[in-house]
This record gives sequence, C-alpha cells and structure tokens, in this order.
Amino acid sequence: MTDLPYRPCVGVMLINGDGLIFAGRRIDSTAPAWQMPQGGIDQGEEPEAAALRELWEETGVTADLVDQIGQTDDWVTYDLPPELLGKVWGGKYRGQRQKWFLFRFKGSDDQVRIDSDHPEFSEWRWIDADAMIAAIVPFKRDVYEQVVAAFRTHLA
Repeated sequence: MTDLPYRPCVGVMLINGDGLIFAGRRIDSTAPAWQMPQGGIDQGEEPEAAALRELWEETGVTADLVDQIGQTDDWVTYDLPPELLGKVWGGKYRGQRQKWFLFRFKGSDDQVRIDSDHPEFSEWRWIDADAMIAAIVPFKRDVYEQVVAAFRTHLA
C-alpha cells in the first residue's frame, strides 16, 4: 500500500499576541490528542485559501481576524501508521503532504468558536511550542517539529 499517493493538505499554526499556539483536542479520539487546524485541499483550491477555509471551519476564526506572517517553504509529508493505513480517507492515501501557514490571531478568545455544525475539537487552549510538539500523536511529531522550527522566531 505504500505506493499510494499523499493527500494534499494544509496546516495552520495560529498564534496569539503572546506567541502561543492554538491547540484543539480532537473530538474523535478517546486519548488526549491535541493538534493544530488542518485539512484537505479541495479540487482547484489554492493552499492559502484552503488554510483560511480550514481555520474558519475548525475554529470559527475568519480571515479578517488574522494576519498571515509565514508559510513553510516546502511541503511536509507524513505516513500513516500501519494500523490506520487503508482505513482513513477511504483507503486512498498513504499519508498527507502538507503546506503549513502561520497566522497571527488579532481577535479575542471569545471569537474562537469550535462549536460548528461538524466540530473537530472538543476543547481548545493556547500552548507553547514544546507543549504542542508533546501533545501531537507520535506519527505526526516530526511534521510538528519541522513546522515549529520554520516558525520559531514568532513563537513564545
């Protein structure tokens, strides 16, 4: 199955004025699994537009509440662990190929709304980079380390 393609995806590191990172606890996990907003790129959609759409869908944060201050130079990939391969995304992908964007949140915490029609997160918080890396599921840890390294100068 390793000849499967990577799913095109975006990730968003949303930081507040203190340089802390938005972390959402996945609603579909029994273990405490925290992550940053991310999701697939729709057919014909540009990565930046996908990032803003995913941010809005998962956090309720609209484009007017953020400033884009960075993006990864390259695409970052990860492979699914064997127990998930063939089970998620209809079994069509081996993992994800992600372009990451860094947005500074200009709003207030009450403007973050994770209670959408199709929520991804059960709760959220602002955390530092080391806590974010520690909180992600192990098979995505390398991606998060790369993203933190790319955006480190803007973080607490």
